[in-house]
Amino acid sequence: MTGSNKDNYYAILMAGGVGSRFWPSSKASNPKQFIDVLGVGETLFQTTFKRLSRLIPVENIYVLTNKKYVEMIKDQIPHIKDEQIVPEPEMRNTAPSILLGALKIYKKNPKALTVIAPSDHWIKEEDEFIESIQLALDSAQDNDQLITLGIEPTYPNTGYGYIKYDKDDGEEVKKVARFTEKPGEKKAKKFLEEGNYVWNAGIFIWKASFIIKAFEEYQPEMFRLFEKGKDIWNTKAEDEFLETHYGQASNISIDYGIMEKSDSVYVIPVKYHWSDLGTWSSVQSELPQDEKGNTAVNSRLVVEDAEDNIISTYNKKIVVLKGLSDYIVVEDKDVLMIVPKSEEQEIKHIREKVMKDFGEDLG
Repeated sequence: MTGSNKDNYYAILMAGGVGSRFWPSSKASNPKQFIDVLGVGETLFQTTFKRLSRLIPVENIYVLTNKKYVEMIKDQIPHIKDEQIVPEPEMRNTAPSILLGALKIYKKNPKALTVIAPSDHWIKEEDEFIESIQLALDSAQDNDQLITLGIEPTYPNTGYGYIKYDKDDGEEVKKVARFTEKPGEKKAKKFLEEGNYVWNAGIFIWKASFIIKAFEEYQPEMFRLFEKGKDIWNTKAEDEFLETHYGQASNISIDYGIMEKSDSVYVIPVKYHWSDLGTWSSVQSELPQDEKGNTAVNSRLVVEDAEDNIISTYNKKIVVLKGLSDYIVVEDKDVLMIVPKSEEQEIKHIREKVMKDFGEDLG
């Protein structure tokens, strides 16, 4: 494979989400990616930025985010330049922000190869991650491919999308046969048995020029809307253009808008440990537990007749639990939430109710 000039390597970090399933620790004012969810001493955003900067020049990492998070990003990555932070004027799905990032990067460097990554995922084996990204960058440089990473499934998870690839493809970068939305348990078990399905990690690698072409072909309306700004990308006039145009873009994901439509989609199946940290239970599976299966995040725990709980507090509070099992206990400076683990999917609704009854700022 052709060696590449690292100056052509770019990344777009997606950092605009609210992480409502991690409420009340994660709020719209301080979302999951900007907090130390795992209690490891740095936020998920800082961890992701650092991980990508092992391969991609720091000045080539762009952060797509919401306007209200710009100062938070500057606080967490002090050396980041203003032009690397791209604030969306309003919330949209992943397709418009990825197109915007691609157009800005392409204008700066038409040879750019780009990695798109969520800013709130947890990857333990960073060396293996970097190797897989390097493989994808090499392949994308030599071919017109839209590449995604697929995590080899370890159990029939029903909360992830799956990617089916061609069983007979002997290459490391395999042709995608189809994307499947989150399956039921029976279907997920069947996928594991078949052996050529991987979890969709939402990490993408491609030439900036090729993803722009894909938008022109599969999302022509969105492409035309953004194409009007081609003379003002990376200038002071960009903000004003986005204020008036960005909200007109379809609220559509990159998977649905491009990946499921294109016939140039490839996947690299990888075996390293990955989690999208989608729920409090998924956080618990990443952290040590005491002999009774309790997990403490930023907390000091005293337990008696209590097991399989997850406790996250504000400011390393001492928490005493007696006679409580299988619960999620989360405290921030304004809210204390105590919910059975079995009701974890209700957290979004609980958040909405609190916002309605006590104020939007609590969500």
